[in-house]
Amino acid sequence: MAITRLTRRAWLAAALSSLAGCSGLDVLNAISKADASIPMLGLAYGDKPRQRLDVYRPIRPMAGAARAVVFFYGGSWRDGSRTDYAFVGEALAAAGAIAMVADYRLYPEVSYPGFLEDCAAATAFARRWLAQQGYANARLFVAGHSAGAYNAAMLATDSRWLGAQGLSTETLSGWIGMAGPYNFLPIETADILPVFNHPHETQDSQPVFHVDQRWQPPALLLTGERDAYVDVGRNTLSLAERLMKFRHPVELKVYPQLDHKTLVAALASPLQFLGPVLPDVVDFIARA
Repeated sequence: MAITRLTRRAWLAAALSSLAGCSGLDVLNAISKADASIPMLGLAYGDKPRQRLDVYRPIRPMAGAARAVVFFYGGSWRDGSRTDYAFVGEALAAAGAIAMVADYRLYPEVSYPGFLEDCAAATAFARRWLAQQGYANARLFVAGHSAGAYNAAMLATDSRWLGAQGLSTETLSGWIGMAGPYNFLPIETADILPVFNHPHETQDSQPVFHVDQRWQPPALLLTGERDAYVDVGRNTLSLAERLMKFRHPVELKVYPQLDHKTLVAALASPLQFLGPVLPDVVDFIARA
């Protein structure tokens, strides 16, 4: 037992010491298993350089209808790369889901709502690709961490974005938000102000205000109780409360030992002992 604990601590120290930067994510990808999928990398969903996604097709798919998850990473809408989150694609594929990890344009190339337009285009591409591959009846989900969770939330709650792609929110079997900012006006972080066109921020940029009596796809909201970056009560809990107020299906998971970074890191194969994040995600999509 002591050896097991020591090994786990070693993995954790190596992978999380600099997780906020590329080196930490490189470590996380390097120590994650990568033998459960057939990757298809760099598929174009648009003509811009950052309009690309990577597909991780499971070698052993889930039983029944296929499940597909389009994942959007965080980075304050200013940073990030799909290659940094290969561990997410591999983890979902190992559980039997088709995973798609998408890039999208970032500030200053675009501000709100440009990145949402890209995420909607990536989701529409995913639906077309699934049909072309023989998965026309696949259950499709959008998911994300941090800023990526915001993107997923907006696609699921605000019909404008998928509607512009000729789809409705009903194309989604559900959505998964990990430590997302869903209710953050007024903006208090200087780097985020220009992303949302300060001083012209609008309330309709906030997912929480798009939740009403209209149909909403089922939601799984995940957060770490120790998150010091995105306020849990103001964002995850307030969105869960509003979804419940209008009787929309929502599941809420708050992990006492996890924070903003370790929540997503717990998806990586060697770090899954940190908390049951992956099993909770897999259970959610399997029941859709």
